Amino acid sequence: MKIGLAGTCTALLALGGIGTYNIVHSLASGSAGDGTSQDARGFDPSEVSSTPPSGAEAKKLARAFLDNWSQQHLDGASSTTDTPDTAARALREYADGLHLKKLTFDHILSAGSSSVTPGATKVTFDVTAQVAGGTWSYASAVAVRKSTNGQLAVHWNSSVLYPGLGDGQSLTAGTLPAGSGGAKVVASDGRTDLSTFPSLRDVAATIGKNAKATGGKPGTGVAVVDGGGAGVETLKVFTKGEPAVVRTTIDAGLQGVAERAVKDAHLQQKPTGTVALDWRNGHILAIAHTGEDGDIALNGIKAPGSTMKIITAAALFDKAGLTPSSPAPCTDSLTANSQLFHNDPGVRANPGSSLAQAFTVSCNTSFIKDGFHHLVHDGDASALNDEAVNVFGMGSWSIGGGVATTDPSIPPDVQGGDQAAQFIGQGKVTATPLFMASVAATVRGAGFEQPVILPGQHQETAPRPIPARTAGYLQSMMRGVATSGTAAPRLADLAGVGAKTGTAEEGDHTNGWLTAYDSRISVAALVEGGSSGVDSAGYVVRRLLTGG
Repeated sequence: MKIGLAGTCTALLALGGIGTYNIVHSLASGSAGDGTSQDARGFDPSEVSSTPPSGAEAKKLARAFLDNWSQQHLDGASSTTDTPDTAARALREYADGLHLKKLTFDHILSAGSSSVTPGATKVTFDVTAQVAGGTWSYASAVAVRKSTNGQLAVHWNSSVLYPGLGDGQSLTAGTLPAGSGGAKVVASDGRTDLSTFPSLRDVAATIGKNAKATGGKPGTGVAVVDGGGAGVETLKVFTKGEPAVVRTTIDAGLQGVAERAVKDAHLQQKPTGTVALDWRNGHILAIAHTGEDGDIALNGIKAPGSTMKIITAAALFDKAGLTPSSPAPCTDSLTANSQLFHNDPGVRANPGSSLAQAFTVSCNTSFIKDGFHHLVHDGDASALNDEAVNVFGMGSWSIGGGVATTDPSIPPDVQGGDQAAQFIGQGKVTATPLFMASVAATVRGAGFEQPVILPGQHQETAPRPIPARTAGYLQSMMRGVATSGTAAPRLADLAGVGAKTGTAEEGDHTNGWLTAYDSRISVAALVEGGSSGVDSAGYVVRRLLTGG
């Protein structure tokens, strides 16, 4: 049996048409048509029987409720519930929100005791609603209770209107509201969905919620909205819309390379993060990571090891007037502020070493000796922090779209052995692959461009431009690292590449770092547990520089 007024003049009048109001079942009086009262005016909600109504009783009352509702006799429908005033308001909001034209119910069946409402009998039914934009069908149910005086009532809650509808939520039909679909976050090509890349799913979701989208065309259908009218869930689509788009700086091709690079077999599934930048403008081209501790490419805050020697060398050039040919004796060990420092295995002592030679082989003692002698004065060891902040732009960056990043740290007030350890990226010094990629970009681009993931996003500036002389010195030294130094096993055959490796001690293991640039991009990679920078991060960086 199907309850409804399709094709009758009654439906036309009740829902805004014209005709004569002629209700067959005398619903205004609350009669079911058989002389039996079907309203709940005698129901006492404070005295509910623990014995559910019989299936026949529950079905009969539910049918009367649905019959009234289908005819839009809302006072009659609400009078059969245990909260008539609340029900009446909700039924009106249902009709108004959906721009309801016709409502029918069929397959009305008793389903036994309710598992949700104690002492109630469940009645199920199917709903077909003609609403703005089309026809919507769904399965629903009500619970019927009995008070101790024998009166029945439909137990009212929001889910009577639609299963699972929450308090404060309502239904709407027609143009789907903002929030029910969401923006599509794409690569710089304007097409590739960032959520298709495993490393960027969270990034894309964050940007989609926070960034301003453009274009798009809303679809039509039925949706759940919250109290403010924002979309919560789309329930039915009549016409598919086109999502608004947020275009990012990500290079889809390079992002694919990065996703594969962090899973390189040489890394043996160690947690890995990498970032690639366009060094000309700071645009983030790729972000990829593995591991279970979140995005270590943007937030893997670790001691950067010898990659920090780029900033140390820059400070020695800018603040102490040194050059790449300045003396930097490389000894097997060195004590500074009562702390003993060693070189990494394989670094040979060279008493006649220059700063460039020490940089090429990554001699720790050379940089500690020169850094401690030239950059620490009367216990003030803030020179490295000053260089990092004012020339390399270290600080609190916003890359755009609400995407979280972790700030690097080179404290200005370090004490004791940390005053020496900072010059080789140990002690209290921490950085991320994002920051180290920016350090390489500053060198290659001869100036700081703060990394961003949204074109047009505000970029912080560095208070002081890197001197052309300093940039030239660093480019020459980083080229030496790539061609004949610690990065040569991975990068020597690549044209125009400059690099710096790093191996940082952390607890009972080491982390491998490598940052580099070529004529197009700058890259940094971190491998937690990597035995050395070149034999871990080196594989990641090479693949990004070669596009493989």
